[in-house]
Formats: sequence, C-alpha cells, structure tokens
Amino acid sequence: MPAEYTQSDQFRGARIHQCDLSGLEIRDCDVTGLKIVDCYGGNVSLGGGFERVVVNDVDVTAYVEAELDRLHPNRVLAREATSAAEYRAAWDAIEKQWEETLDRARRLPEAKLHEQVDGEWSFVETQRHLLMASDAWIGNAVLEQDAPYHPLGLPGGWMPAEVSARLGLTLDATPTLDEVLAPRLARMATMRRAVDELTEAELDRVCGRKPADPYPDKDYVVRRCLSVVLKEEAEHHRYTVRDLTVLEVGARTE
Repeated sequence: MPAEYTQSDQFRGARIHQCDLSGLEIRDCDVTGLKIVDCYGGNVSLGGGFERVVVNDVDVTAYVEAELDRLHPNRVLAREATSAAEYRAAWDAIEKQWEETLDRARRLPEAKLHEQVDGEWSFVETQRHLLMASDAWIGNAVLEQDAPYHPLGLPGGWMPAEVSARLGLTLDATPTLDEVLAPRLARMATMRRAVDELTEAELDRVCGRKPADPYPDKDYVVRRCLSVVLKEEAEHHRYTVRDLTVLEVGARTE
C-alpha cells in the first residue's frame, strides 16, 4: 500500500535525490518553488493554478494559458468580466455549455456518473462541488440567506471536516444525479436572477458575510464573489468534459 501524507509540512524545503518517484501523486499542495532537475520518465502530468511554469528552461506559462483559452473560451469570459453586461454574457455562455454537457452525461449509465477518472471528482461529485460554490459565494456572501448551504454540497478537500459538519454538509452522501441536480439547478437559477438584476453599483457593494468560516476575515465585494462562481463553473466544466470523454470510451468497450 503506497504511503499517504495529508496536511503535512515535513517535505517543505526537502531535497529528494536519486529516488524512485514513479507513480508519485502530489494533490492540492502548495508547490511554490518546486524544481524537478535532471529527472526522466514518461507520462509526466502537471495540473493546477501555476503562476509560472518552466520546462527545460522554456517558460511555457503563456502558451498553456492561451491553449486552454482556445479550447475553453468561456474561461476568458469568466476571467475578464468587469461590467454587469459582461457578467450576464459570461453566465449566458456557462448556462448553455452546462445544458449541453448535462444532456451528454445523461446518455451514460448512472454508474458511470459516479466513477472517478484518475482520482478526480466524478460527474456527480463535481455537481455537488459547484452546488457548494454557489451556496458559499452567492447564497451566503452575496444574498445572506438564512440557510444557504444544501447538505449535498461538496467543499474542496482543504475544508476541515468539523467545519463541513457545522455547515450541515453530508460529505459521505451518495446521491443520484437527479437528487443533486434538483438543488444545483435551483442555485443556477438564483445566479441567473442575480446577474439579470445586477447593476454597476451593486458590483462594488461589500458583502455582509464571507463565503464560509475557513475564509479569512476581510471585505468581499459582489464582483469578486460572482467572479469566483464564474471561474469555478468554467474550470470544472473543463475537467468534466475531459473526464466524460474517458467515461464514454469505457462505456463503449464494456
């Protein structure tokens, strides 16, 4: 059984020399300053939010971002929205892409929608995570609802279990796609109303709450909250269509 290390700082500043790291997986970690020098192997994969990536002395950061934007243009809309009209346009595009992708997903057996690809969230788990993102950044922060968090919401792995419990989240739930989509689509409708009613003045309003307890105590303005939801939707859609392609191939060969 491979060793597993969680929430540890024992590798900070470490130097790993002439070791067999084949199959090593580093997930949800701060890798600022990570250097891999004179190593070898096949099928090396990097994924995450990197400020600068250099491969064999070539800075590939701009190339990677440009290629992602070409393949997933809604990333640009989500990232660059600044006016009320641009937020509406970005949400229009995101609604349309999810409608198409949900139709695509429903053509797979339900079991496939609970299957993880390379350890990533399943299709259903992704919908649960986006439900949570809407609840935190829109329901709680922007709208200050009395009970913003749906029990099926799935936070990122960084959120302590005790905080999830206080929010009423049932992390070990195994809902069907339809059970998740009921609140998920309702939250999307809430976002629809929020951007339809959005004004330039509202964009700069300071929210009365932060998204959830683990977030730092500081001012959260409406435009930032909306941008987080747009980016979450765009990026997780990117992951989703990547994994759906794998699941569809698997379904055809079974």
